[in-house]
Order: sequence, then structure tokens, then C-alpha cells
Amino acid sequence: MEWILSNGEIVKEQDLEISKEDRGYQFGDGIYEVIRVYEGDLFTATEHIDRFYASAEKIRITVPYTKDVFHKMLHDLVELNNIENGQVYVQITRGAAPRNHQFPENAEPVVVGYTKSVERPVEFLENGVKAVLIEDVRWLRCDIKSLNLLGNVLAKQQAYEEGYFEAILHRGDTVTEGSSSNMYGIKDGILYTHPATNLILNGITRRVIFELCDELGIDVVETAFTKQQALEMDEFFLSSTTSEVMPVIEISGHKIADGTPGEMTRKLQKAFEARIKMGVIS
Repeated sequence: MEWILSNGEIVKEQDLEISKEDRGYQFGDGIYEVIRVYEGDLFTATEHIDRFYASAEKIRITVPYTKDVFHKMLHDLVELNNIENGQVYVQITRGAAPRNHQFPENAEPVVVGYTKSVERPVEFLENGVKAVLIEDVRWLRCDIKSLNLLGNVLAKQQAYEEGYFEAILHRGDTVTEGSSSNMYGIKDGILYTHPATNLILNGITRRVIFELCDELGIDVVETAFTKQQALEMDEFFLSSTTSEVMPVIEISGHKIADGTPGEMTRKLQKAFEARIKMGVIS
């Protein structure tokens, strides 16, 4: 990583300056996005940028650029850093001001973005991963992609320490989503997933999966399901920008079906890979 996006300019990393009183640092007062890069192209960039602006609006931050200008800045950043396969991280905070909980009157929003190279998780996609059920203790506006990720971090750390790829979060008996992903179960040929309420983030990959299900003739039911129902699914998978369509073969020590990725999950993986190639070609 050599070049950083900083408040509308692309600068050398060593020239980046962040105030000690930036509200993102002190309050988590900001939002972010992560956009995947395949073969040098931003994948579903429009959808990510739309969500970035929507999240900013929900917490009353105004992004100081048009979406087209913002898109070009991210594209230029990827190009300057020669990212072939990787990701762009970008965030906006309310700005720097003397520390008070209420919004400062004259603070200017601070935008920072950077890139890194990341290869596709091919081995995990092929073999599947294991996940663990963990109580969802986060705040009630999970639809906002905010910088307040401590609940997610603690769940992910617990999963890591116990040898799992991901945490499957649940509020009481109801499965919501993962610590950094959306969750899906397949039963009798129907795909089930939690509806896009305030309790989950409506993932961009999730939206692509819905489109693929429509193309493949797979019925989708957006409804909450329980922990026990999760264990009884014929197939289970998670999705995110970096994990794509990731088979889950075991939950909290319980094998899903025969403990291998399922047929419908494989169909969705194949369709998703085709969508990636379409994005690269276009």
C-alpha cells in the first residue's frame, strides 16, 4: 500500500494525518464500506457506494462529494496502488472537534480510504467452514454500517479462539447474521435468511445472491429462523464481500447434513463466479 485517499486527495501513506480528536477515533462516529476488487475492477461498486451514502445519511453525516466523483476517487486509488485482486476500505467520520457527545457545529467530515491485495479464499470455498453460535449483544441499528464494531469484534475473537471461521449471532433463539457476514439456511429446496430489518446489515453480496436465486429459480423466504432450525438445515452458507458464497459445514460441533457443501450452495457459488466475470468484462 503506497497511496491513501484523504479528504478528496490521494496522498502518500506517510502524509496521512488524523487528529487525536477525530470523532471516529473517540466515539466510533462514522461509517465505512469494503469493496472487492477482481482483476483490477471494483465489484458492485455502485451498490456499495449507494449504501455508504445511505449509512452516512442515517447518522446525519453529509458526504462532501457526488457519488460519481467518489467512485472515480476509489477507482484511481485502486489503479495507483496496482491492486489486481484485493479490496478498498473507505470510511467517513463526523470530523475532529473538542470532545463532547453532541454533534460539533463546525466540524468537517474526514474521509480516508486505502487498498490491500487479497486473494479469493479458494480452499474455504471448496471445502466449507465451521461456525459457532454466539449471543448477539450489539446495538439495534445493525442496518447502519457504522464504525461501532466492538460487539462484532468480540464475537469474531471468541469464534477464532474456539477454532471457528465465523460466529453465527443470535438474539435469544433467533439467528440474525454473522459477526462479519450474512447467514442462510436451505431446507427442502428453499433458501431462508433473516429479513433486512434493523437487526442485520443488508449485505451487497446478499443482494447479488437474491438476484442469482431468481435466475436459478430458487425460492427465497426472508424470515427469522431459530438456532435449532439452523442445525436442521439441509445446507447452510454465509456471504460477505470477502467470503463470497461460503459453505458452512458445521455449526457449534454439529454437522450440517453430511458435513459437506450442498448442491444448491454449489450452484450459487458457480453463478456468483459467473457474475464476477461479468463484472470484470463490463
